Amino acid sequence: MNHSLDGTNKEEQFARDYEVYVNDIYRLCFSFLKNQMDAEDAVQETFIKFYRCRNIFCTEEHKKAWLVVAASNHCKDVLKHWWRKRIEFDSGEEIVGESKDMVDEMLELVMQLPDKYKTAVYLYYYEGYDSKQIAKLLNKPDSTIRTYLQKARKMLKKEWIVSEGSK
Repeated sequence: MNHSLDGTNKEEQFARDYEVYVNDIYRLCFSFLKNQMDAEDAVQETFIKFYRCRNIFCTEEHKKAWLVVAASNHCKDVLKHWWRKRIEFDSGEEIVGESKDMVDEMLELVMQLPDKYKTAVYLYYYEGYDSKQIAKLLNKPDSTIRTYLQKARKMLKKEWIVSEGSK
């Protein structure tokens, strides 16, 4: 049996980590893939990779960062797959739902951002990472992440004005 430093075995620790992080990873995958089934598949693949991972995480933040980056990378790979490019997806109706309140509309606009901006915005606003932490996670300079966030905010503001004007 494989025991950790605190005396729990690998399966018990994995089960605890899954319970702690599954909702965050699902939201991230859903923001990329825009449908429940694909997001659930991506979460499953991410946690399989996590279970097989031999990394020793120094902190809970490091563990969560690993999961976020692994999930993001998996979702990007899914989106690049040749089969996915042949399928016509809906415009996100499933995500927005019937109610068109401000939060849902903003989430829809965030999900329409290009991947590099969407990832930075998600990590910053939804997960609470600062630009330096995001830069480290994505292996980009801090200034690049700040630029991504700035450009994303401008895009979101422009789209918000357009969507509000069409009401």
